[in-house]
Amino acid sequence: MGVVAKHSSMIFYSDGNDHYSQRVRLVLAEKGVAVEIIDVDPANVPEDLTDLNPYNSLPTLVDRDLVLYESQVIMEYLDERFPHPPLLPVYPVARAQSRLFVYRIQRDWCTAVDTIIAGKSKDTVIDRARKELRESLISIAPIFAEKPYFMSDEFTLVDCCVAPILWRLPLMGIDLPPKQGKAILDYMDRIFDRDAFQASLSEAELDMRD
Repeated sequence: MGVVAKHSSMIFYSDGNDHYSQRVRLVLAEKGVAVEIIDVDPANVPEDLTDLNPYNSLPTLVDRDLVLYESQVIMEYLDERFPHPPLLPVYPVARAQSRLFVYRIQRDWCTAVDTIIAGKSKDTVIDRARKELRESLISIAPIFAEKPYFMSDEFTLVDCCVAPILWRLPLMGIDLPPKQGKAILDYMDRIFDRDAFQASLSEAELDMRD
């Protein structure tokens, strides 16, 4: 992904293969934020990023003098900095529930995704992670049928976390059964068709579903 806006005060250092980077790119696209997106190879981090971020981690957002380097922190900052369209509920209870969903996705799904995609564990560990993730998705599938978005009538930050994971199912060797997984497959069609989702995809991510 190249430069989205030539004259932007905001720079986003992104890994084109990483679902954590894509979730932020999705927020940026949903809000139409003018940002320069710099694709970074995590194995060869540029010096300017090293100077900005003590962890040398991706994604990293630079907004003038502010540097943020944790995807959830970046997403919530962007939602507050650019309030339209809102990607978190207005009311405290619903907002807390959304944050809890993101936390559970992190604990229950992202750990497995990271294990599978990194491919650095023993085959038995990767196979177990793949099996657990697939079973977890199938077991939760009915929830996707209840509302157009994840537990919501509106597109939220929770969807920004879920969608990049689902986009990577073929990459992870996970297929969902047409009948049991229908609600998730329908959800995927709805989300993947969004203009912002398509705009969020890096070249590497486009290749994931060729």
